[in-house]
Amino acid sequence: MINTNLSIIQYPNAGKVVSSISMKPLEILPLVHALDASVCVPGSKSLTNRVLLVGALADGSTRITNALFSDDSHYLVHALQTLGFEVVCDPVHAEMTITGLGGRIPARKAELFIGNAGTAARFLSAFLTLGQGDYILDGDERMRERPMGDLVAALTQLGGHLDSLNSTATSRISLPLRIPAGGLPGGHADVPGDISSQFISALLMVAPYAQNRVEISLTGRLNSKPYVDMTLSVMADFGVLVQLGSRQSFMISPAHYASPITYPIESDASAASYFFAAPAISGGKVRVQNISRHSKQGDIDFLDVLEKMGCTITAGEDFIEVTGTDCLQGIDMEMCNIPDTAQTLAAIAPFASTPTRIRGVASARVKESDRVNATCTELSRLGVQVEEHPDGMTIYPCKKFRPAIIQTYNDHRMAMAFALFGLRVPGISIENPACVSKTFPNFFEVLGSLR
Repeated sequence: MINTNLSIIQYPNAGKVVSSISMKPLEILPLVHALDASVCVPGSKSLTNRVLLVGALADGSTRITNALFSDDSHYLVHALQTLGFEVVCDPVHAEMTITGLGGRIPARKAELFIGNAGTAARFLSAFLTLGQGDYILDGDERMRERPMGDLVAALTQLGGHLDSLNSTATSRISLPLRIPAGGLPGGHADVPGDISSQFISALLMVAPYAQNRVEISLTGRLNSKPYVDMTLSVMADFGVLVQLGSRQSFMISPAHYASPITYPIESDASAASYFFAAPAISGGKVRVQNISRHSKQGDIDFLDVLEKMGCTITAGEDFIEVTGTDCLQGIDMEMCNIPDTAQTLAAIAPFASTPTRIRGVASARVKESDRVNATCTELSRLGVQVEEHPDGMTIYPCKKFRPAIIQTYNDHRMAMAFALFGLRVPGISIENPACVSKTFPNFFEVLGSLR
């Protein structure tokens, strides 16, 4: 299924950053039979990064099992090590051990670079306000374009000090940031919920170490709510409960995290979505191991999308199996809570018998790429009729696809979602396939195992 004559990807040691490497296009060869496969995907990026940050704040060491080793987790690990934390990584066994210092940040001065890792950028911005020193936080060109203003405004309301070295207008604040830290006083902060749930998660995780009680009030609709729920769950696993208010508010009293000693990470539901989707395109069935319908990750709800389209879901305690259908139906789907799977749905939609409308993913425009525009552009390149909307797209059934080299915009989800077309459509190649190292370094290897 992977044409290794065109391009051979040699993956680096786990954790090494390779997203800046450009490689020639990788051709995906169509399957010649219905699927019957079982796969494993890496640990959850969202859980790994949350446990790393909370573990750094906790008292004692935390052993993280099935941890994700990828560009994003590497940037966060390296930043924490630069700040003086002991983080021991064992990529062979997919384990990390972090020793927390009870809210203390050892380094009094540091310059941190986090590439295009949005979670690391948002989490560290809040984390660094707890320190006693002067810190610089920067990222790559795309990360410098991604919004930070609402998070900076909320931290400022709580008494933090953050200076944008890029702009002075709040709506345009982005990296690099200078953070002259002297602890976080606490108090009340208003924060919009419709740009990035990472803002709320960052505030929640550091709030127990503010000097006074923190109240966070959301203004407007909360997008990606399951990610905030995940944050609250991780905090509870480390012994800190958040009080929920009646009007989209959170109250956090001063407290200390207590390490659970060992923290197992579920397989990544976003990464699993591509393999859940494969049978919808190619027929047959695929089983994904080490994940259940009871996952803490919101993207597990992508299974509901597939069921509505006609696929059959079989779930066990530690696996989920998806079986395709002979009559794939288009759907009208609100995806504001699972925006990272919108591209996966977009890859399935042209094979359905009726149009598909994807709604509620305007926030995807400020991710690693403008995912709404990029997805519509690449669908059109394939010969698919698509209409772009401010909050999503409408995709029409397609009977005749055009061969194409898919542009990825250095966005891992563009590469992984559009690789699915190659399972059925001849002539599909993926430009810059190495960009998947951001969250799933061996994606194409696992995709190849579907044979």
